[in-house]
Amino acid sequence: MSTKHKTLIPPQEYLALERKAETKSEYYAGEVFALAGASPRHNLIAGNVLAALHIQLKNRDCKVYPGDLRVKVPAIPYYTYPDVTVVCGELKVEDEYQDNVLNPVAIFEVLSSSTERHDRGSKFESYRRIESLREYILIAQDSHRVEQYSKQPDETWVFSETTDADDTLKLACIGCELSLSDIYSRVDF
Repeated sequence: MSTKHKTLIPPQEYLALERKAETKSEYYAGEVFALAGASPRHNLIAGNVLAALHIQLKNRDCKVYPGDLRVKVPAIPYYTYPDVTVVCGELKVEDEYQDNVLNPVAIFEVLSSSTERHDRGSKFESYRRIESLREYILIAQDSHRVEQYSKQPDETWVFSETTDADDTLKLACIGCELSLSDIYSRVDF
């Protein structure tokens, strides 16, 4: 009986390939995972979050980025593309290419049936290793449901959930608020 071995590649090889690729892929501890395209609903929700945060952060020391910004979790190494990322202060990057961000303070993921388990599990476990990260937000795309994980001063994470379409999500780390009506604006369930 033969055993098929995984072919692992170093991060530098992944980055060289990714910078030339027409499609995106993530990297986790030597393995490369192709990313599927997102649905119109997924993109609308991510766009709504991006737009609402951009307006609130316009004259402040934080910037909001769409899903094409790659974030690196240094300890693993893990390279991933969150749906929306907020960075405050100076943008810290890995190298001269300036395409791997090291210091996000808030990360937003729009859940789908194919990514939900990963986003809640190993991805969040990995994100918690980012020292600067203070908020991790999971947004359902099939109902009004937003889950918020907030890092406390003692390094623990506190969970809260918002399901009422009239509620507002408070993001203390960036001093912003997102109403569910803005997050789900023009989204048909």
